[in-house]
Amino acid sequence: MVYDIHLFICTNQRSDSAKLSCGESHGLELVAEFKKQIKDLKVNLKIRANRSGCLGICDFGPTVAIYPEGTFYVGVKKEDVKEIVESHILHQTKVQRLLLKNG
Repeated sequence: MVYDIHLFICTNQRSDSAKLSCGESHGLELVAEFKKQIKDLKVNLKIRANRSGCLGICDFGPTVAIYPEGTFYVGVKKEDVKEIVESHILHQTKVQRLLLKNG
């Protein structure tokens, strides 16, 4: 199936406790909250939220990648999910404070 919007929520759990990993910061809780928020939407879009392995930017905290545009949100908390869904998905406006900054 082709999705209009596809969210990848990192749930990677590193065995090396000296390094950060998204799984340790409630990655699965984020997946569940995104799924709940998306299910409640009344939009004509095919949207999927699923867990992913490492997205390669663990040092920035829990990471969510949104495709097809390739937006990366970092340091995402459960409290941020509703804002991401309403702002990014419903209104096509990125949540600036959570965006991965280049450089």
